[in-house]
Amino acid sequence: MQIDNNLLRQQFAQAFGPGGRVRIIRAPGRVNLIGEHTDYNDGFVFPMAIEPEVRLACRAREDGKVRFSSTLFAGEVAEFSVDGDVARAAHGHWSNYPRGVAAMLKAAGIPMMGMDALLTNSLPGGGGLSSSAAIEVATAQGFLALAGYNMEPMRLALICQKAEHEYPKVPCGIMDQMIVTTAKIGHAMLFDCRAFMRKPIPMPPEELQVVIANTMVKHDLTGADGKTEYAKRREQCGMGVTYFKTIKPGIKSLRDVTPELVNGAQGKLDDVVFRRCRHVVGETQRCQDAAAALVAKDYNKVGELMKQSHESLRADFEVSCEELDFLSSEANKVAGVYGARMTGGGFGGCIVALCQPSAVAALIAHLQTTYKNSKYGIDPVVFATSATSGAGVME
Repeated sequence: MQIDNNLLRQQFAQAFGPGGRVRIIRAPGRVNLIGEHTDYNDGFVFPMAIEPEVRLACRAREDGKVRFSSTLFAGEVAEFSVDGDVARAAHGHWSNYPRGVAAMLKAAGIPMMGMDALLTNSLPGGGGLSSSAAIEVATAQGFLALAGYNMEPMRLALICQKAEHEYPKVPCGIMDQMIVTTAKIGHAMLFDCRAFMRKPIPMPPEELQVVIANTMVKHDLTGADGKTEYAKRREQCGMGVTYFKTIKPGIKSLRDVTPELVNGAQGKLDDVVFRRCRHVVGETQRCQDAAAALVAKDYNKVGELMKQSHESLRADFEVSCEELDFLSSEANKVAGVYGARMTGGGFGGCIVALCQPSAVAALIAHLQTTYKNSKYGIDPVVFATSATSGAGVME
């Protein structure tokens, strides 16, 4: 869905009244092509910015008050002030994302002014395509534009990450904010989560398209001990690091563990911990191999690595689900598809498929039909995208 800036301006005037200079900010969503559950293990990730996005219409105020509204929550206006400490909303409320951004920008010494802001969104909700990071970055860009202030993209990404940690209380990694702020059109980004080094990798749209399919499900799995599955995976990775340190004291994270070292631990480590480690070590290598294969235009190899990634996430890391498995398998049956895999944290959300441009229509139709006619009976959101640019001021 293409967002119309004229319509956004009309909606803004209806919400906050006419007049004044209204700025329009764009921030894309993102998809991770390969490299899952590697970020908190100091590994590599390989995301790209996608065409679905958020846009923010904003106008300066003189009184330090921020009035923030979203087309997703018609008629609801969140109000807070940047003159003093920025108040938090109730836990789970959407306005904690812009509130956190305002607080962190102020803490970073940015001159703040009041703002009326209206957010609209073409990203599918709940699909794991990073609408939260897009909202944070769009909000930050709005405050900066009104203050006449420019900021280096990675600094902006770190501020937005801290905002998500402090206000919504989501312990996210840096990948989402990094790609939303730094993406280069026509490129994915190989990102080293330890060294914070970025390497743009060409994704020529005339040769490659990415198709994303949302399962429309999210299995929230929390054990009797109250721990989320995500928290358990992080704990299990930490147990692996503790073991490998006894063999090689210089190891700081699973990033430092070689395939030979992890394979040698089979039968010595707890089987579950072993398989978690095997996934992370293999996925870190697959991520780098996929970037090299893209540079070499060996798209078949990229596809095979994506399939291997999905199988590892299913069998070793155990974060897939039957809906993700079904859509990935069906995508891989379509001629012209190089490979497909689950993307994101798992237990629902989206798959991502890499394919030839000529295969896009057939792939979308096949996924829509087979998923609807399967035992799941769900209409998935399926769309194609090229790699787009990072956030910025449009008008």
